[in-house]
Amino acid sequence: MEPMNTGIANIKRMNETDERCKSCFLNSYKRLFEKFNVGINHRQQFMSFYQEVINKKKHLSSPEIQRELNNGFCKIINVSDLYKEEKRKSNSIALDIYSKWKPIIFSSANPFDLALRLSIAGNIIDYGANNNFNIEETIQAVLTASFAIDHSELLQNKIKRAERILYLGDIAGEIVFDKLLIKTMLPRKVFYAVKGAPVLNDVTTTDAKEVGMELVAEIISNGYDAPSTVLNKCSKNFLEVYNSADLIISKGQGNYEGLMNENDDRIFFLLMVKCDFIAEKLNLEKNSFVVYNKNL
Repeated sequence: MEPMNTGIANIKRMNETDERCKSCFLNSYKRLFEKFNVGINHRQQFMSFYQEVINKKKHLSSPEIQRELNNGFCKIINVSDLYKEEKRKSNSIALDIYSKWKPIIFSSANPFDLALRLSIAGNIIDYGANNNFNIEETIQAVLTASFAIDHSELLQNKIKRAERILYLGDIAGEIVFDKLLIKTMLPRKVFYAVKGAPVLNDVTTTDAKEVGMELVAEIISNGYDAPSTVLNKCSKNFLEVYNSADLIISKGQGNYEGLMNENDDRIFFLLMVKCDFIAEKLNLEKNSFVVYNKNL
């Protein structure tokens, strides 16, 4: 385990925000070491690669660095989808909750508001960030919570006027609640964007089809395998949909990191603030619930 300690020491030379992000990355790979029973030689090989990425790729965004680390780790241990089983489990958990909440939502006074809250609560199902979460507890919290930033009324009005909506998916499990929210938007044309290949527990085409997303939206790939939407790396086909959308709904912290510098009044960010870095960026408390259009 000595290389792990060396890695942590080197991280501390960075600025505070970067230190927290990189430490979070490192903790996720510690868990993966245990999950895949990675031997000491492969651990040392990865830690060497990790330091190389951290030292040479400082110009990249956090999601792009995570992409490099994810792909390097996959090659070292010869596994193509690190969270395949966790994603299936997340979808299964969420589908059970979906069956319970679907009739409640569509018989409620405001189906959009209730579906929106469940969709944000679903953001807690994140094996990539933390194995310890309680989805039922989070649902109960979000049902009665005041959003720390609440632009939901404007979002609802924008949805009513939109003809083409692009919904940027985040992680498996959570996507089931996205499906409920999208059902409240019909008959608008909705495109549901997934990642171009497996990365952490982010949603791919396979994951989206597993929950029947194609029944409410057209599934499209963004053509890139970072846990975010990095516009200058996305495919031409995705960018055509992106540029022609009347409204863009960006789900989760990862997509926020990729798009937070975009000055585009079409973008609404839906997320639960799960880390200190994002809390600082939004000037909010950790665990806050957010519906945010940065142009307001």
